[in-house]
Amino acid sequence: MHKNYGKILGTVLFILLISCILYLTFFSAKKINKGNIETIEISGNNFLNGNDYLMFARLNDLSFNHNLPLRFIKDRFEKHPYINRVDVEENGNNAKILLSEKNIMAIILNNTEPYFLTEDFQVLPIFSDTKLADLPVIRNSIENYKIKPLGFIKNSDVIEAFKIIVAAKKIDMNIYKRISEIDLRMGGDIILNLTGLKTHIVFGRGEEARKMVHLELMWEGIMDGNSLIQDSDYIDLRFANEVYVKQAEITGLTE
Repeated sequence: MHKNYGKILGTVLFILLISCILYLTFFSAKKINKGNIETIEISGNNFLNGNDYLMFARLNDLSFNHNLPLRFIKDRFEKHPYINRVDVEENGNNAKILLSEKNIMAIILNNTEPYFLTEDFQVLPIFSDTKLADLPVIRNSIENYKIKPLGFIKNSDVIEAFKIIVAAKKIDMNIYKRISEIDLRMGGDIILNLTGLKTHIVFGRGEEARKMVHLELMWEGIMDGNSLIQDSDYIDLRFANEVYVKQAEITGLTE
């Protein structure tokens, strides 16, 4: 009798457990999508407009997707290569989508083809409608031909470029915003080009913080149009305790 009672109790508990699971599943589904979605509101997007993201998620025409649960909508947006995270919220018949895009560090060139490069060294495609941010351009990596969209490129060249970008951000944002190009020169001494300065900066490799401090000390002179700097061939930051400014050679003079 006790054995039969134990079996009956076990069966009842099992049925109750299954019922609870089914109830929670049904309740969660109802909570995720309480009704028909008529509008989708997107925020947090910087690199593409909201309609581009909607078209990628195949949600630009809600007449075919109005009964789609929010978890599926979230999943579709998360598949976009620019997206790091998606938060969704339902408010009546309106779905609010908050996009968190990946942190883009630079644009990297594979020959002449540009790609985004994230903080995690992931290579992302640049679409025709992408809004290009004012980012440094990295060129002439030693692995140019190994750059593939959605792949990763983390060699010593690119790491050096990232260190320069990080050092510039920490020491002087004005310098960072002016860095237009980081020429890795296939493993050679790195050269920086700054917006508004025709003079090349020979940055070399290593000691990024020290070199950036030296550049910051010269920054006022650069911005004030110091002729010694503005008319020079290049500025060399590779020396330990000094900065070398190579003056341009004047040709065509006659006595």
